[in-house]
Amino acid sequence: MEITRQYDVHLDMKKRVTLRNATYQHYNVKEYKNGCIILESRKLTRPREISAWTLKKMDQAVRNFKSGKVSETVDLSDF
Repeated sequence: MEITRQYDVHLDMKKRVTLRNATYQHYNVKEYKNGCIILESRKLTRPREISAWTLKKMDQAVRNFKSGKVSETVDLSDF
């Protein structure tokens, strides 16, 4: 693995470390018994992708709608 940047850091009063010019906002931290710490960048959501659970629920909602299994009409005329 090639090193692109290397610098020393220290903990502040609240035991935090600041990453300089961080590319990502979220990181996964792995701490090992020998003192090594590995930071891996994380994206919390995948853009333009819908989860399998959400697709399943959407399919179920469409099936319910087509079969007439729906709630009463909501009156929004007051708004």
